[in-house]
Amino acid sequence: MSQRQIIQVFEQYQKSRMQFVQTVADLASRPINIEILQNAGVMSMLRPLLLDVVPSIQQTAALALGRLADHSDDLAEAVVKEDILPQLVQSLVSQNRFYKKAAAFVLRAVAKHSPELAQAVVACGGVGALVLCLEEFDPGVKEAATWALGYIARHNAMLSQSVVDAGAVPLLVLCLLEPEIALKRIAASTLSDICKHTPELAQTVVDTGAIAHLAQMILNPDAKLKRQVFSALSQISKHSVSLAEMVIEAEIFPAALASLRDQDEYVRKNVATLMREVVKHSPELSQLIINYGALSGVIDYVNDCRGNLRLPGIMMLGYVAAHSETLAMAVIISKGVPQLGLCLAEESEHHIKAATVWSIGQIGHHTPEHAKAVATAHLLPKLLEFYMDASSSEDLQAKSKKALKSILQKCTHVPGLEPLLYDAPSNILKHVVCQFSKVLPHDSKARRLFVTSGGLKKVQEIEAEPGSALQEHINAINGCFPEELVRYYTPGYSEALLERLDNYQSA
Repeated sequence: MSQRQIIQVFEQYQKSRMQFVQTVADLASRPINIEILQNAGVMSMLRPLLLDVVPSIQQTAALALGRLADHSDDLAEAVVKEDILPQLVQSLVSQNRFYKKAAAFVLRAVAKHSPELAQAVVACGGVGALVLCLEEFDPGVKEAATWALGYIARHNAMLSQSVVDAGAVPLLVLCLLEPEIALKRIAASTLSDICKHTPELAQTVVDTGAIAHLAQMILNPDAKLKRQVFSALSQISKHSVSLAEMVIEAEIFPAALASLRDQDEYVRKNVATLMREVVKHSPELSQLIINYGALSGVIDYVNDCRGNLRLPGIMMLGYVAAHSETLAMAVIISKGVPQLGLCLAEESEHHIKAATVWSIGQIGHHTPEHAKAVATAHLLPKLLEFYMDASSSEDLQAKSKKALKSILQKCTHVPGLEPLLYDAPSNILKHVVCQFSKVLPHDSKARRLFVTSGGLKKVQEIEAEPGSALQEHINAINGCFPEELVRYYTPGYSEALLERLDNYQSA
């Protein structure tokens, strides 16, 4: 065989290898082909090609593996079992930028599925290799490495700590300063994933100066970047008063309020989430946010969106109201109660209704004036309905019961209380009757209304155990009216009168 023929054989072999990995990579991009490739044992065929002498074959083999691992946790586990990860990690340090991007993609595809698979990436030295990639000049390599680190960090605090311990945080913060928008986005997202687990991890991120850099990007025109920026600031703020104060001190308000009207719904949601995480900590932080005009902005936001997007706004109103009478009254004055009532009417998901009921309870439980705001919005019968509905979730029933009781104990608004006389079970009814027993002795107009609307008649129909608290409240109510009027509305009294009529002998 001549030299030329030998060269042709090698060229043909190289061409075949290239064609094979390229075909597998293309096939792996379509989910319908994954099972066929898996059954054909393609994983073990790709492994030796990661060490091929031809760089483009190495890169394409890594790309194919990444696409396979990305598809399911079974295939990701197969990558681990084939002992491919150590090979990839070792090559990450020495190979060119194209291979590094492909290798980082494989690590990301494996890590994303579960904490166990992410731990496998950590165990083979993957985090350290990815952090080295953050020092690369090429932004594509940085982006791929940052993405992989984010997928590792998001699972739990231990994995996040491994990313921190590898020295990733200062380099991720530097990525925020890069001109490439895609790199900024994924760096902010990864910082958010690190911060979310514990106050200590969030503090580590804050200590590198991340807040100032994130704050500078809240008005960036790129919606996807703003989503991640507000998410990261929320994850920092949620842990403690001191961390929330540091976010506030970066002067992101009132500028951030403009993003409540952003065209991107997830930007709006993340801004509302940030405000929720800030106001929950203290009355002072709540007042600070309110002073910027946040209440009207959040109420408009809740009005303009639907479903889970509403949740952070609904809960923000509840957290503000929970702190004090004054803050709850600020929510009422801003027309927060009717808006929460609309949410109850419009939403079908029980967890959204439960959050709304909780917020209504936080508003109405302070004083009779607060309870009246809830009662005049006709929300008390709605809370009772959710509590008594067997199809309501346990959480919705529990929150409805708690809110109803706490509001009833303050409510002195007779028209708001009266509908509950007819439908409430005994454990709720005793609170309703108790409130009437407090109001009626001191309000003649309320007593007249109570008679004409049928309230007094209904009270006489209540079957209470002698000596019970409910019976005592009924006795107190009856004591507010002439004895003959009470007797007139007592069940059986009309029959007794008719009987007397039958027995009556005219003079």
